[in-house]
Amino acid sequence: MQKWYQILHKNTGLSPYIWVVFYILPFYFIFRSSATYQVVLGSVMIAVFFVCYVLSFVSKGWTVYFWTSVQMLISIAMTLIFGYVYFSVFLAFIIGNMKNRPAFVTFYVIHLVTTIVAINYEIVSRNTIVITQLPFVVVCLIGIVLLPVTTYNRNNREKLQGQLEDANKRISELVKLEERQRIARDLHDTLGQKLSLIGLKSDLAGKLITKNPAQAQIEINDVRQTARTALKEVREMVTQMRGTRLPDELFRIKQILKAAEIEFTFEGDVNLHNISLMNENVLSMCLKEAVTNIVKHSCATECSIVIDHTRSDLVVKLSDDGIGILVDQSLYSRGNGLRGMRERLEFVNGSMEITSDMGTRIVIRVPYVLKPVEMEAGI
Repeated sequence: MQKWYQILHKNTGLSPYIWVVFYILPFYFIFRSSATYQVVLGSVMIAVFFVCYVLSFVSKGWTVYFWTSVQMLISIAMTLIFGYVYFSVFLAFIIGNMKNRPAFVTFYVIHLVTTIVAINYEIVSRNTIVITQLPFVVVCLIGIVLLPVTTYNRNNREKLQGQLEDANKRISELVKLEERQRIARDLHDTLGQKLSLIGLKSDLAGKLITKNPAQAQIEINDVRQTARTALKEVREMVTQMRGTRLPDELFRIKQILKAAEIEFTFEGDVNLHNISLMNENVLSMCLKEAVTNIVKHSCATECSIVIDHTRSDLVVKLSDDGIGILVDQSLYSRGNGLRGMRERLEFVNGSMEITSDMGTRIVIRVPYVLKPVEMEAGI
């Protein structure tokens, strides 16, 4: 069961004050009685009820059901003797916090039936207290019908949410572990053999440098070529790890625009075959930055992306119907991430054009092939 002080802590708004009224109200009913023994009996039942109420939240196992049953008997007695039916609301809350489904259903049905029978008996016997407060009694009946169900469902949702968060954490850890293992395998397969070969050839060149200088030079050249190949493979592997594919980025863009309530349209083929991974990665980052600017600054309601192909370039056109921007040189140097977009595109010999007329239109051009960079000297 949930701790009672945790439940009080979670209440907000007027809820704590409503519960305080319910704490005080039963004394008003019992002190209306003229018989002293009834006042004493009622006071004892109220004290026992609230003790059992606390115990039902701090207990575990079958004792929860015992304390709840005691409260149910006191609630019926208070209804029949004093016309006080509102303890049934407390019971409804306790029953709703039961985690065991069969116990919840059993206590819910018993509580509902006994409360309805007790109220009807008081009405038939013409108890003036119950009859005068009949509208409040009806509200109480609605509460004991709905409160246990809503409380039970809310607790189940919170439990499932907690389980989902735990599962996501475990999945995240497993993904990280799998990624570490994959990186370790890739590094071993990529560098292990070549580093071993470099070591063997370096030893051989060291032995041949005095006996056969020509063969030693050949071995050193092989070491240099092997080192270059290893460096190239490491760079490609790092690029694949860091790279963002365009279909994945477009999927995220669609989600972001949907969350921002911006209508999104797309034209073109998202599967790119002739473009290098580096250029595709740069294009994805530029699209991400541009869409972020649209969501944050444009006040747009529509956004479209069109992908076209030329003989040498991939052309991406991004348009929105927002407030537009002032296109000048200072914009590239100061704000909105456009400077970073331009620098990325220049790195891969790409370009970007911006027009602003009834919205903003960005045209990004990226070459299919990235020009190779010269090898470092000495490698």
